[in-house]
Amino acid sequence: MDWFAQQLLTWHAQHGRKDLPWQHDITPYRVWVSEIMLQQTQVATVIDYYLNFMTRFPTVEALAGAALDEVLHHWTGLGYYARARNLHKAAQQIVNDHHGVFPDTQEGLEALPGIGRSTAGAIRSIAQSQQASILDGNVKRVLTRFHAVAGYPGRTDISRALWQLADEHTPPSATGTYTQAIMDLGATLCTRRKPDCCSCPVAAECSAHLTGEPEKYPERKPKKEKPTRHARFFLISCDRMTLLERKPLDGLWGGLWTPPERAPDYASSAMLTELGAADADLTQERHAPQFRHTFTHFHLQISPVYLSLSSIPSGLQDTDHLRWVDPNNLGGDNTPIGLSAPAVKLLASLEDVFPS
Repeated sequence: MDWFAQQLLTWHAQHGRKDLPWQHDITPYRVWVSEIMLQQTQVATVIDYYLNFMTRFPTVEALAGAALDEVLHHWTGLGYYARARNLHKAAQQIVNDHHGVFPDTQEGLEALPGIGRSTAGAIRSIAQSQQASILDGNVKRVLTRFHAVAGYPGRTDISRALWQLADEHTPPSATGTYTQAIMDLGATLCTRRKPDCCSCPVAAECSAHLTGEPEKYPERKPKKEKPTRHARFFLISCDRMTLLERKPLDGLWGGLWTPPERAPDYASSAMLTELGAADADLTQERHAPQFRHTFTHFHLQISPVYLSLSSIPSGLQDTDHLRWVDPNNLGGDNTPIGLSAPAVKLLASLEDVFPS
């Protein structure tokens, strides 16, 4: 076992986090769900989502047997919804193709939807007691600083170099504890800003610390100006009910429900005609100020249009991709559904636009 690994294990025994929900009753399933949730999401945010998810889907069989709408409902607010869709799809493959037992090889795990090299390594090291490396954001930060690895980690050559370092430092024994330790170090001491080098167990040999420039590493992704797209969202309401439209699985917000989204110049009359409700009695139409929702690669400028109907048109009933919901009772009588973040915000605004 090399010096780096030994220092981390010693530090973790005294200072490591040991009470996070996914650190108890460790199974491949529980580790897998936590790893997927923690991708690009802070621990503090994940904890409640994880606990609620595990209460509803305590086993891979429970997750595989659930409707996608319900899975997305429990993911609402976490973002990056492809993670939830892949969880559901992978759970079904594990149950149907592997009799409910997780593969115990790197290749077998990576063959499942949404599981990459690092997630597979975490499952193998933490839950299956195998020697396997990980390279999540925290680990990248620790390794780039310790070895003063220049260059943006997203570059293929830099990523390859970091994986080699991760493999070299991962010990053949106590691998699960080491994996927890290096993630903890990045999360608690070797933070992106103002790292606590004085408390770091490997500071004595850390190249970035010794040069006095820990925040120089890892190098940031070269900035590109995000483009802005525009869309109009129609909130069509009648009495206490509002119409939502399900997004295609292979597109933006795949499988989630939102108010119907159309081009920024799409007219209300065209929207109603498209829905087969051209003769609907439109009692009110209101346009609200635009607001911005930001994705990883672009900004979406949203223009809300609120339409109030005197009655639900006979030709506009629930279908596979259209559904009338009570915004105040989404978790009650309605089947649980997954909502996009703008949908949550827009549904909450209805009370101010059309007070009951």
